[in-house]
Amino acid sequence: MEMYALAARNKWRFETRKGQLTVEDLWDLPLETTARQNGPSLDEIAVALHNLTKEGEPTSFVNRKNDSARNRATAFQINQTKFSIVKHIIDIKLEEEEAALQARENREKRQRILSLIAEKQDGEMQAKSLDELRAMLAELD
Repeated sequence: MEMYALAARNKWRFETRKGQLTVEDLWDLPLETTARQNGPSLDEIAVALHNLTKEGEPTSFVNRKNDSARNRATAFQINQTKFSIVKHIIDIKLEEEEAALQARENREKRQRILSLIAEKQDGEMQAKSLDELRAMLAELD
């Protein structure tokens, strides 16, 4: 993705309450921080960046370009791109969590079905007469 190349090339860092992080570091963060973890989370970073971008792009009403306005516009664009990066990582992690949850539910359902099959087979065996069971046992030897 172009935004990742831009971030890597410009060595962008993401501010957190625990210090600065690289784009690579973001992939190791949890979506949300629990009381036990006390570290930064993707949600925390996304909220901070979202708040910076909500303030709006700097505007000039006299149509003069000065370095200060240009720097504010550049900072705004950087924050928008940083927010897009964090949001993209969040979306991927949410999809992965959903896929893992679905896989776990499928495994549990499969196990329940196998248990029911085993119970039904046991029921069929229990319905057989003693002579039929002895004959089945003799076939196995």
